[in-house]
Amino acid sequence: MADHVQSLAQLEILCKQLYETTDSTTRLQAEKALVEFTNNPDCLSKCQLLLERGSSSYSQLLAATCLSKLISRTSNPLPLEHRVDIRNYVLNYLATRPKLAAFVTQALIQLYARITKLGWFDCQKEDYVFRNVIVDVTRFLQDSVEHCIIGVTILSQLTNEINQVSASAFFSEADTTHPLTKHRKIASSFRDSSLFDIFTLSCNLLKQASGKNLNLNDESQHGLLMQLLKLSHNCLNFDFIGTSTDESSDDLCTVQIPTSWRSAFLDSSTLQLFFDLYHSIPPSLSPLVLSCLVQIASVRRSLFNNAERAKFLSHLVDGVKRILENPQSLSDPNNYHEFCRLLARLKSNYQLGELVKVENYPEVIRLIANFTVTSLQHWEFAPNSVHYLLSLWQRLAASVPYVKATEPHLLETYTPEVTKAYITSRLESVHIILRDGLEDPLDDTGLVQQQLDQLSTIGRCEYEKTCALLVQLFDQSAQSYQELLQSSNASAMDIAVQEGSGRLTWLVYIIGAVIGGRVSFASTDEQDAMDGELVCRVLQLMNLTDSRLAQAGNEKLELAMLSFFEQFRKIYIGDQVQKSSKLYRRLSEVLGLNDETMVLSVFIGKIITNLKYWGRCEPITSKTLQLLNDLSIGYSSVRKLVKLSAVQFMLNNHTSEHFSFLGINNQSNLSDMRCRTTFYTALGRLLMVDLGNGEDEDQFEQFMLPLTAAFETVAQMFSTNTFNEQEAKSTLVGLVRDLRGIAFAFNAKTSFMMLFDWIYPAYMPILQRAIELWYHDPACTTPVLKLMAELVHNRSQRLQFDVSSPNGILLFRETSKIITMYGNRILTLGEVPKDQVYALKLKGISICFSMLKAVLSGNYVNFGVFRLYGDDALDNALQTFIKLLLSIPHSDLLDYPKLSQSYYSLLEVLTQDHMNFIASLEPHVIMYILSSISEGLAALDTMVCTGCCSSLDHIVTYLFKQLSRSTKKRSTPMAQESDRFLHIMQQHPEMIQQMLSTVLNIIIFEDCRNQWSMSRPLLGLILLNEKYFADLRNSIVNSQPPEKQQAMHLCFENLMEGIERNLLTKNRDRFTQNLSVFRREVNDSMKNSTYGVNSNDMMS
Repeated sequence: MADHVQSLAQLEILCKQLYETTDSTTRLQAEKALVEFTNNPDCLSKCQLLLERGSSSYSQLLAATCLSKLISRTSNPLPLEHRVDIRNYVLNYLATRPKLAAFVTQALIQLYARITKLGWFDCQKEDYVFRNVIVDVTRFLQDSVEHCIIGVTILSQLTNEINQVSASAFFSEADTTHPLTKHRKIASSFRDSSLFDIFTLSCNLLKQASGKNLNLNDESQHGLLMQLLKLSHNCLNFDFIGTSTDESSDDLCTVQIPTSWRSAFLDSSTLQLFFDLYHSIPPSLSPLVLSCLVQIASVRRSLFNNAERAKFLSHLVDGVKRILENPQSLSDPNNYHEFCRLLARLKSNYQLGELVKVENYPEVIRLIANFTVTSLQHWEFAPNSVHYLLSLWQRLAASVPYVKATEPHLLETYTPEVTKAYITSRLESVHIILRDGLEDPLDDTGLVQQQLDQLSTIGRCEYEKTCALLVQLFDQSAQSYQELLQSSNASAMDIAVQEGSGRLTWLVYIIGAVIGGRVSFASTDEQDAMDGELVCRVLQLMNLTDSRLAQAGNEKLELAMLSFFEQFRKIYIGDQVQKSSKLYRRLSEVLGLNDETMVLSVFIGKIITNLKYWGRCEPITSKTLQLLNDLSIGYSSVRKLVKLSAVQFMLNNHTSEHFSFLGINNQSNLSDMRCRTTFYTALGRLLMVDLGNGEDEDQFEQFMLPLTAAFETVAQMFSTNTFNEQEAKSTLVGLVRDLRGIAFAFNAKTSFMMLFDWIYPAYMPILQRAIELWYHDPACTTPVLKLMAELVHNRSQRLQFDVSSPNGILLFRETSKIITMYGNRILTLGEVPKDQVYALKLKGISICFSMLKAVLSGNYVNFGVFRLYGDDALDNALQTFIKLLLSIPHSDLLDYPKLSQSYYSLLEVLTQDHMNFIASLEPHVIMYILSSISEGLAALDTMVCTGCCSSLDHIVTYLFKQLSRSTKKRSTPMAQESDRFLHIMQQHPEMIQQMLSTVLNIIIFEDCRNQWSMSRPLLGLILLNEKYFADLRNSIVNSQPPEKQQAMHLCFENLMEGIERNLLTKNRDRFTQNLSVFRREVNDSMKNSTYGVNSNDMMS
């Protein structure tokens, strides 16, 4: 006994050290000791002692978290009796100690919720022991207010726990073996058996509470009301049909209330209850009420018939009207935010035709418009809520052409007011932001872009008014700005100049947005002429600002211009645009731009100006180059561009003296050069138009001169022992990024061959030397490896060598050298910290895998030649791949998406074309590859999963063929390797068996998104493991309820109906068809079964 007391005292000290100490070493030691304690066999009894006798709250918290861990573990799980005892103990403990520290109560309730969720399907004497939740809680609700709060919190926490896929990040190992299917079955059963009762209970308790005169200054009564509202919100926020796995997904969703809940929503008192509560409780609690109302307003439309829906909507709109008429509480930002969400739901779930029929519609739309205008004018208050208001008006404006109701919608009156409020409030904000030194909303380009997208639709409603307003404001702002600039004493830093450019920045952004909002089918000539008015003004402003760039420029205004050009390009430039558009007529009258070619010359002029003056400003450079890149894609526009003298100037003068961003001096950061690839991709596309059929080699040589000079410079540096390393790195990285851009653009055989002849053999050794020298610096190796991966990529069949050309084989040799050199050196790095492992090592390896995949599947090399002539290039590349692969832990293969995609797509090619190589590998390597396939089968990324199915199919087919041959006793040249492979697989049958059960598990129990791919390896797996498949089938059948077993047995019979023991295409296709029917029938059979969840015990 003394031992117990002593160890309890020690545990309490450790808990104190863990939660209170500021010394990190002490905390780490305490944490280590406590982890040992949780893994101790007598942890369960110690936890009970801690709860009974522990003197500090921290020790009670430790006991609760340890118990949670114990009941969550999957290896050696606790027996049912123990879990029932813990559940009862926790309830009694909470009932007898209502005044525990809040975090202890929380941890114990979490423990109760977790036991209940994990044991939802556990039976004891024909009784589901963990399902009497409402009975468990009733005794709390009949006691003091403190007990009531605990009871309500238990229900709230339980609803939340069952709704979450990964119930607790703290014990994630419980969740990996608790796949989505089991979670959905528990959630569906809970929804059908308990959730409505819990919701009804919470509404009844809220009615009782609102009926009494609650003293909300009393902390406990305030707490009780808060927990009740949280409970109601959790019930309404439940994922009823298993669709929202991601909480951050689209906010404007529908709440899929079950049909059995209809009574609660047809009865207007439920809706009325929450609106009444909103008006009667303090602002600290009312946001929760509004959150509940947001969910109620989003109830699926199909829950009601038309008459019921109209009645429900009428009550909802009345409630909204009442809030707008008494807006005092909306001064609280949380209330205001939730109310904006509620308004947005009015249109996301109901049609404009339904809204206009509501009795008070004219009054309500007026109130909403006034509320929106006021909100927009107070732009500094709750800026994140504006999104919801704009989204409401965007949806309303978009519906106008389709509304069939005879009642007036009045949007032609109110929408222009909203547009005007947005535009004028943004312009007015500029002065206040500069005066008070506030944060400029224009710095958050994502938010601005989102609001402009919404405004583009709103502004197009009554477009004449929008345009008239913009023209008037623009003319005023531009005139005063021009006068300021011309006054002799104005400097760029002058507040008035900054204010003028700030206002113009907003106007240019907004003009770009409303032009981008043009919808081709709904646009008239008059509207195009109005667009012309706006475009002329922006282009005139551009001429003014560009003329002053030598003295000073404004970065934000330039970014707004680029955003405008992007929208203008999308709508009015390209192969689909009507050149007779009234916009072009207006441009011709005002600016003398008669056709698209002249407008394109304005674009190119702006691009060259930006690159000249803003070359050191990364945001402007990258957006400018993106615009150039977009222009170079269109078939007709690229041909018009090439004829422009400015474009010819770029093609002949792409050097750092003309374009400063191509320079290497002052550029300390190598990753800043990324935009060069974009620049050269665009130049490459423009050059290809001239190169045509590849006869003009002189022009190509001329274009490549600056790159040739750069290569010669690097070669010169490498040939001496002493050189400036930073300069060499910068020159080389810039050069390979440029080349990658050109290689990407040259997707025709003739132009690509010119590039190939230019780079090979002259410059390949330089790339290899760079990898050799700087393998440890990813800023250098990544661009070089990416260039190689681009060069070997047979994009659009551009790598087609002549029959007498050895270039395909030579190119593979170079690839092999690069992969081998990088691979062998990167493995000498030793231990790399976890947070840097991707950047320093895995990213390069991933590119090598992509490169190898591209060259192996490019169809321009006959790989049989290498073995035939004793060339080890292929062998070296494949052996390096294996070495690299074995240096990567399994978990990393799936944790880094780019690495998993490149690895699994390479594996697919290897198993398809180089199965003999796979078969010749060492047993541990084969097991590593097979287990990586096994894990990949359950990956979330469908591409990875499909690749694994394909690889597995190739392996299984190979095995099946070898087995068939071995029975025929025909010797083949590869017999030795295939015999070894067969032998390994026979020694480890569990590997293939596990994959069979995984694939079957996914097809039967999970949301299988690539059923066809899954079906291909499954037939081979079944034929290789017929006995195991029979056991598996029996296990699944026996786990069904007795009345379902016959049906399930029949499903399996039908699956193999007419299937022969071979893997011929005809047989496979038949099996795939059978599998579709099988999956449908099994799902139908299991829909009503509550037992289904345990039926994959054999598979977990």
